[in-house]
Amino acid sequence: MARIFGFRHREDYSGEERIGPPEADSDNLCADEISGLSTLYSPEQESPAHVRDVADVLSEWGKIAAEQLSEIRHIQEQRANCDVSEIIEELKIADEPEISMARASLYGFDFRRVEPEQVDRDAFGKLELDYIKSNLVMPIAVRGETLVVATSRPADLFIIEDIKRQTRMDVEVVVCLDEDINKVCDAFDEKKIEYDLDDIISDMTDIEVVQDRQEEAEDLEKMAGQSPVIKFVNYVISNAIREGASDIHIEPKEKLMKTRYRIDGVLFETMQSPLKMHPAIVSRIKIMANLDISERRLPQDGKIKVTAGGRTIDLRVSTLPTNHGEKVVIRVLDSKSILKDLEQLGMEPEVVSVFRKQIVLPHGILLVTGPTGSGKSTTLYSALCQMDGDKLNISTVEDPVEYELDFCNQVQANEKIGLDFAMALRSLLRQDPDVIMIGEIRDNQTARIAVQAALTGHLVLSTLHTNDAAGSVTRLVDIGIEAYLIAASLNAVLAQRLVRKICPNCKEIYEVSEHIREYVERAGVGADELFHGIGCDDCRGSGYVGRIGIYELLVIDEVFRDMINKDSSVSNMRRVFRESGQPTLFDDGIIKVKQGMTTIEEVLRVTEVCSKAPEKVPDENVNSG
Repeated sequence: MARIFGFRHREDYSGEERIGPPEADSDNLCADEISGLSTLYSPEQESPAHVRDVADVLSEWGKIAAEQLSEIRHIQEQRANCDVSEIIEELKIADEPEISMARASLYGFDFRRVEPEQVDRDAFGKLELDYIKSNLVMPIAVRGETLVVATSRPADLFIIEDIKRQTRMDVEVVVCLDEDINKVCDAFDEKKIEYDLDDIISDMTDIEVVQDRQEEAEDLEKMAGQSPVIKFVNYVISNAIREGASDIHIEPKEKLMKTRYRIDGVLFETMQSPLKMHPAIVSRIKIMANLDISERRLPQDGKIKVTAGGRTIDLRVSTLPTNHGEKVVIRVLDSKSILKDLEQLGMEPEVVSVFRKQIVLPHGILLVTGPTGSGKSTTLYSALCQMDGDKLNISTVEDPVEYELDFCNQVQANEKIGLDFAMALRSLLRQDPDVIMIGEIRDNQTARIAVQAALTGHLVLSTLHTNDAAGSVTRLVDIGIEAYLIAASLNAVLAQRLVRKICPNCKEIYEVSEHIREYVERAGVGADELFHGIGCDDCRGSGYVGRIGIYELLVIDEVFRDMINKDSSVSNMRRVFRESGQPTLFDDGIIKVKQGMTTIEEVLRVTEVCSKAPEKVPDENVNSG
């Protein structure tokens, strides 16, 4: 702000007194005063005042080092209106709970984790559910005339004032996480039907299919429409979505029907039901998926669309005849799980940087490899989400189309009518594509067309089933692609696995067993860096909640191109990869272990090293997926 001096009261020609600067021709102003005006009116050169933020709080707590704080400030200067919390998360300096605690301290509020059972339902009902979800603020208790609200946005004072106006109550604020609010909203969503499983099963005890009757199909259809059957199927599906299951297994056994969920890659048994319920349950699922309920001798496939928590979820249904009846597997496809940045998948910053450069190249092949269920499709979808769909013609060929993306053209392969990957690719190349994503390279024909597309100026993304990145070159040779074509067209290979994350609620330091110690010592992991989960209700006693990826990225440079042309054997490719100094899957897993994200047993379980050491004995109710 400029400092203004030398103003004096004087009268203007109208005789009115006013305040203003003395004029140069005034008799009362001497030459020395005139020469000093430049000094009197010069503005102060002050830098803008720094406002204390989350980074400062974390720095004071010792969570951010001085050089990290300098890096954060530098990025802030380059990005206009960027939230410092986003930068901290991007650099992986602190996790979300730590950032939220710092945010609470910054604004003088308490921080707490909020579980649904801790929330007063009457208090929660004082605001509309849509309002709570959109503004990430929820009432959790009433204390006299004061409403206690939990929010992840304590800086939004307008929302707090609006809540005061709506409820006509004083408001006390606590800070929580976004996920806490979403969890409570899911639990209190009145649109979701709450079922008492024991009551449903007891209602279904009278339902039984009489065998060897001609009208059995009609009986099944009638029973599948009865209320207890509908409630049971709805319960199984809604509970699976709520638990975060990727698959639902309904299995008939000799004396009972078993229902299992695959959560974080592992199957958990959730319930056992009377076997006589099974035909009606399967028929109900078939009706929902538009399948033939009278056909029980052949496998069938279908799909169902359901709405849960305000979002649409696709269910892929597969039936398979077994000796005790039809087994049903329902794949749960939640689009929320793929809408992630590459950093959220678990890639280290160095890998993210190189991978981003690969997905903006104008042509070539980028492969993502790993076994079934290792997250390859999620990685490819995340890569496509980074592209500009408005300026690029992005097309995919998949079997099946797992998630619908608005910004690209997706083709469903159907071998029954002759529309296989090769035919779909040939057609796509006549559609002026820029980027092509192929669900999987399975045969010589598909691989050859992919190579031709890459050599003619298209960027091709696809998956391949190999154990590591280096083995992909040999697999393409085995499929029948000449080494010189691979060397000319292949840009990079990303190998990945999914490891389970340690449950944060029961996490503790522990000492590994003797047969694991050799790997720990070889990896240079300290005893104070080894954590595991002891098991609690939140993790179903497993010690793990959620999964994260481990990766190895092989970039095909000139050295690799020469080696591919000379010797493309697996052993040679792996040797050259190790000599390049790039981290392997095991190395990246050890980084996650040191960060306290997963256990050494999990890393050994999903990498090749696990064949050399027995993994931790699982719970008798848990079967590895």
